[in-house]
Amino acid sequence: MDKIPSVDLRDFLSDNPERKQKFVNEIGKAYEEIGFVALKGHFLDDQLVDDLYGEVKNFFELPTETKQKYEIPGIGGQRGYVGFGKETAKGFKKGDLKEFWHFGQYVSDDSKYKSQYPDNVIVDELPKFNEVGKETYQMLEKTGKYVLRALALYLGLDEFYFDDKIAEGNSILRPIHYPPITQEPDDAVRAAAHGDINLITLLMGSQGKGLQVQNHKGEWIDAIAEPDELMINVGDMLSRHTNNKLKSTIHRVVNPPRELWGTSRYSIPFFMHPVSEMSLNALENCVDENHPKLYEDTTAGEFLHERLIELGLIKK
Repeated sequence: MDKIPSVDLRDFLSDNPERKQKFVNEIGKAYEEIGFVALKGHFLDDQLVDDLYGEVKNFFELPTETKQKYEIPGIGGQRGYVGFGKETAKGFKKGDLKEFWHFGQYVSDDSKYKSQYPDNVIVDELPKFNEVGKETYQMLEKTGKYVLRALALYLGLDEFYFDDKIAEGNSILRPIHYPPITQEPDDAVRAAAHGDINLITLLMGSQGKGLQVQNHKGEWIDAIAEPDELMINVGDMLSRHTNNKLKSTIHRVVNPPRELWGTSRYSIPFFMHPVSEMSLNALENCVDENHPKLYEDTTAGEFLHERLIELGLIKK
């Protein structure tokens, strides 16, 4: 496959069983073959997207010392600001050429997860930043819920199989700023080749070249979304749980041509995580004589902790 397939969530949400099944078949096939789709018909409206990009740009334009106020020690970068070059892809020594912010799950004071999740960090200088971030988080979470319902049907599970596993899940919204490149990068790239940790990732800001996906032949292909599309890919947790039936695809963000080094790039992925106690053990109907079990049993929480150590965000 040399092109990312496009699907429309409105097919799944329609009252027409044939349209709904068409979406299930299309997204399931795409995730078996390439692990990525471009999705139309999501729950983000144009105004919210414009507001979010405006607030994100305002934040990253703040002085470095102001942004560093929001770098919270001891939580593995799970909330607030993470400075330039501090995250390193698994297997790489050079830090990625990016800085980013994390919005996390919003839970009530009486939730059993209240003590598990760090509080979201409030940016004093930008009164709308957190409000717009929260609304975007919730619209992407809603979109992801329906994508997972379609995948549950594709896998032969109950449509609502994932619902209780993602309710109050440990999901992260990550606005990323790739600053202008001011000197020869010395083998560093904006985001080195990696697979995502989570169940699925919903990516805003993949219009224009930069994001590349590795297909099954080992070829790098450009993943470019239309202005009204999100790019959505399978993460390692879902790949493990389906015994690699649904593929977590390696992807990267390459540096632009030298004539565009002076430009910033922004992208905003939503990493959809389940609750920490979700079992990632291979589903029974994804294991047979031709598809032996590939991975050891683990939980989402254990797997996430292990990967954050590998990324350098948590120290052993």
